[in-house]
Amino acid sequence: MKKVFLYSLLMMIMASCTTKFAKIQKSKDHQYKLKMAEQFYAKKKYRYAQILFEETFPFVKGTSQFEDTYYKFAYCYFYDNDFINAENLFKNFVETFPNSTKSEECEYMRAYCYYKQSPKVELDQTNTYKTIGLMQTFINTHPTSSRIKDASNIIDLCREKLEQKDLKSAELYYSMGFYKSAAIYYGLVSENYPDSKRADEYKLLVIKSYFKYAEMSVVSKQEERFEKVIKECDDFFERFQDSKYLAESERYKKLSNNYIKKIKNEQIKKTT
Repeated sequence: MKKVFLYSLLMMIMASCTTKFAKIQKSKDHQYKLKMAEQFYAKKKYRYAQILFEETFPFVKGTSQFEDTYYKFAYCYFYDNDFINAENLFKNFVETFPNSTKSEECEYMRAYCYYKQSPKVELDQTNTYKTIGLMQTFINTHPTSSRIKDASNIIDLCREKLEQKDLKSAELYYSMGFYKSAAIYYGLVSENYPDSKRADEYKLLVIKSYFKYAEMSVVSKQEERFEKVIKECDDFFERFQDSKYLAESERYKKLSNNYIKKIKNEQIKKTT
C-alpha cells in the first residue's frame, strides 16, 4: 500500500509539473517565458529550459539577450548528455558571436563534447582523433588561456586510448601466431608513441615477434630474418640505453647470432 501511495503521489506531482509547464508554453509574454527558462536552467531542469529558450529565439534574436540565451541553450544539451547537438551549438555560438567573451569557452566546450563522445578502446576512434585536433587548435589559438592545462591533459588521455587500441591490434596478431604482422604493429606503436612509458617494452615486443617469425620460417629464409632481429636489437640498444629490458634484448641478439652460425655451418657441411 505504501509503495502504491508513493507512486500515485509521484504521478500527481509529475502531472502537476507538466500542466504548469504547458501553461508557460502557451503564454504570449515572451519575456515571461524567457524568465521561466532562466529559472528552470538555474534549477537544472534542462529539458524544460531548452524548450523555452528555443521558443523565445525568434523574439530575442538581434537583441542583447540573444547571446546569453543561445549560450545557455547549448549548455542545456550538454548537461542533458546530448553531446552531438551540444557540439554543434557550441560551434555555432563561436561562429555567431566571434567577439563574445564566452567564445573561447565555447571553442573549448566544442572540443570537449567530442571527448565526451570518445568510445571504448575497442570501437572506432574518430571522435578521439577529432578531440585531439580541436584541443590542439584551441591550444594554438589561445596560448594564454586558463584552460590550456585541461586541454593538454585531455590530449594525453586521448593519445593513451589510441595507444591502447593500436597495442590491442598488435597483441591480437601475436596471440594468433601472425608474428610478422605483430612485429609491424608493435613497431608502429613504438614509433607513434615515442614518449610512452612503455616505448622500450614495445620495441622489445618487436624483437620478440621477429624472432618468433624467423624461428617458424623455412630454412632458406631464416638467415635474413634472424639478421632482421639483430638489426632491431641494435636499434633497441641505441634508443633505450637505460632500459630494464637491455639484458633480454641482448639475449635475443645472441640467440639470433647462434641460429645464423648454425645455418651457415649446415650450409658448409652440405658443400663439403
